[in-house]
Amino acid sequence: MRNRWLFVLPALVGVALVPAGHTGPAAQAAPVPSPAERVAKLTGPESINDTEARFALKATDLGILWDNGSGEILTAFGDSYGGGWTGPGGGVGDPATIDWRCNLLLRSKDRNLADGMTLDSAAEDRPGHAKEFLGCKKIDRDEHTVIPTGGISVGKRQYVQYMSVNYWGPAGSWFTNYSGFAYSDDNGENWTKSPTARWQNTPSWDNNFQMVALVRSSGYVYMIGTPNGRFGNAYLARVPEARVLDKGAWRYWDGRVWSPVERSAVPIAVGPVSEVSVQWNAHLGKWLMMYLDEQRASVVLRTSASLTGPWSGEQIVVRGTDFPGLYGTYMHPWSTGSDLYFTMSQWDPYNVFLMHTKLTDDGQITNLVTDPGFEGQTGSTPSAPWQLNGRGGIDRSNLGHSGVNNAYLRDSIGSHAVQQNVAVRPYHRYRLSAWIRTAANNSETMLGVRSLRGRTIAERTGGAHPAYTKVSVDFNSGPESLVQLYAGFFGHGQDVWMQVDDVELREP
Repeated sequence: MRNRWLFVLPALVGVALVPAGHTGPAAQAAPVPSPAERVAKLTGPESINDTEARFALKATDLGILWDNGSGEILTAFGDSYGGGWTGPGGGVGDPATIDWRCNLLLRSKDRNLADGMTLDSAAEDRPGHAKEFLGCKKIDRDEHTVIPTGGISVGKRQYVQYMSVNYWGPAGSWFTNYSGFAYSDDNGENWTKSPTARWQNTPSWDNNFQMVALVRSSGYVYMIGTPNGRFGNAYLARVPEARVLDKGAWRYWDGRVWSPVERSAVPIAVGPVSEVSVQWNAHLGKWLMMYLDEQRASVVLRTSASLTGPWSGEQIVVRGTDFPGLYGTYMHPWSTGSDLYFTMSQWDPYNVFLMHTKLTDDGQITNLVTDPGFEGQTGSTPSAPWQLNGRGGIDRSNLGHSGVNNAYLRDSIGSHAVQQNVAVRPYHRYRLSAWIRTAANNSETMLGVRSLRGRTIAERTGGAHPAYTKVSVDFNSGPESLVQLYAGFFGHGQDVWMQVDDVELREP
């Protein structure tokens, strides 16, 4: 899958003023390494599977995993290339010998993942040559490629959901004709595209189910969908297991009920969400959602007791600073206990790797805020998922309520705040809280929640907090599925400051 870029919020203009008590430059914390580690290279030259010699597969991306129900893991890959590929990235090399296949499918029976994942066989069109299992036109601005995005088994039938890519756009963006289901009754050797189980894209390229993850639960197949590209929110739909190919039987989560109206679907996780993978984890007793957050250039993980949410804030699993060009992470269904294995692609060398991380859980009620203590901030200006409105920054000198970092605001006049967009369940009660410390003359502080259109839902105002004080405000989300939480102050002509730390948004 092509085109990745790191979206960076613009730097704060002017001199950043620090809160009282700060002495000298902010301490520069050492970079935090990724919690995940690389286990093995699965495809390409020098991989543990020797895929070039065995399957004429030198370069590929993705690596979408699902249990076929018969003791094997099926793995679908995206755009793949043979001996003429030179890299880095997709589509590079001699067109006459690059051997471009829009997609491939390989199988594995390996249950010992600690040393990698052995790929045992492939769907082939001739011995030693993995075949393109879903046809594609390879015509730009028509159907450039066909890429699988999710897979699931129901009985002996295998389903793949794929996207028909019209063209590759600016970095991190691409545009799809539609997404659809294909099925196989011979363990992935031959496939049929359903002519009706399709989600046609809109003229504005904003259909919410162009890329999906698929899971089964309690007699239903669930589809967690995102728009084309890497900057959309995540949405949810479901269908009875026996009716996957009946598009009219699908129902969409509108925040309260399962609706037959596709456009009624509301976000269950705020974006940017892309190349999403979802599975139930028995060790935690929760659902896991893993995806690339393009804005943070990181692979992140959320948890929830229910597919409908609420989903926790993001926890970073893999950082792009450690693995440049990372994307396409898919959890291995045979992960056990606290061990989570997943595939991950890198643009250079355009191959797929098996990764591993340990799951931890504090047993507390889910906090919906991402980076609640600002410990993930590595610079002096707030970066995703936090936004700065006004003047302030990140203080990294152990003046926070806990940890090393906190956010600060400082100026003499006007409104100044740190804020974050969060997905909530409509018509549910929530409590927003934060630890706040202010100058003695700061008479107008505020902690609140508003709609993305700017309507104030709830706000707690107050005066000075010379010592860190936990401030809270309760609210009902009403019809909103996305809200913006904020903490800040309004200045009236005197130099004032405010510190914010350990922000929480929970269902009480």
